Amino acid sequence: MVFSNSLMTDHRIWDAQVAHFAGRFNMLRYDQRGHGRSGVSETVDFDMLSGDALRLLDHFEIETCIYVGLSMGVPTGLNLTRQHPGRVSHMILSDGQMATQPAGRQTWQGRIDAARANGMPWVAGDTIQRWFAADFIAAGGAESMLASARQMQVEGYCACAAALQDYDFAAAAAGLTIPVQLLAGSNDGAMPQTMQVMAQTIPNARFNIIEGAGHIPNVEQPGRFNAAMDSFFATHKV
Repeated sequence: MVFSNSLMTDHRIWDAQVAHFAGRFNMLRYDQRGHGRSGVSETVDFDMLSGDALRLLDHFEIETCIYVGLSMGVPTGLNLTRQHPGRVSHMILSDGQMATQPAGRQTWQGRIDAARANGMPWVAGDTIQRWFAADFIAAGGAESMLASARQMQVEGYCACAAALQDYDFAAAAAGLTIPVQLLAGSNDGAMPQTMQVMAQTIPNARFNIIEGAGHIPNVEQPGRFNAAMDSFFATHKV
């Protein structure tokens, strides 16, 4: 099982999933380009990001995997399966989109400009407020993510945000023939509706809402997130 992180996070966001599935699966989690301990590129696109994932599969001699992607990890995974369909047997995709929304370019440009003007500590604080419920933040649940986001290099954030400004893997989603589980936090703005549309696009995909969670449901509601994964695996006898 391969885990791919969202923008402005690193591999540690999957701690609860790794603990839950320990002993059941071989697991690989990594930092997408520009994040954590991975290198920073001046420019980034999803061919590069899916290529990074492919090289990791090859390096560790993983012939096929269960791919788990969050947010930015969703288009990374869709492009990976588009280019190398035999390498992914099942997909679990959470709180992400199959294509940039009409207003996406302007939204992401605003965030890029804010990062360059104000620095990552400001961006991190603003983003965490959008991602998590106030009581979760007040209880300290987001502290480790806030700390790592503040340390992210501006160049890495801006390069990956630029990649999110212009992508479209709707055709790749429609062409999927593998089992797919879609998940979305109930409090993640319009994301539940967006992923419902994706569920209608992907043949035989199943969609579940993670109640009481925002944009990072695997961290905010790990028990419910893991239970949804367990149910998916049970259905497909994984």
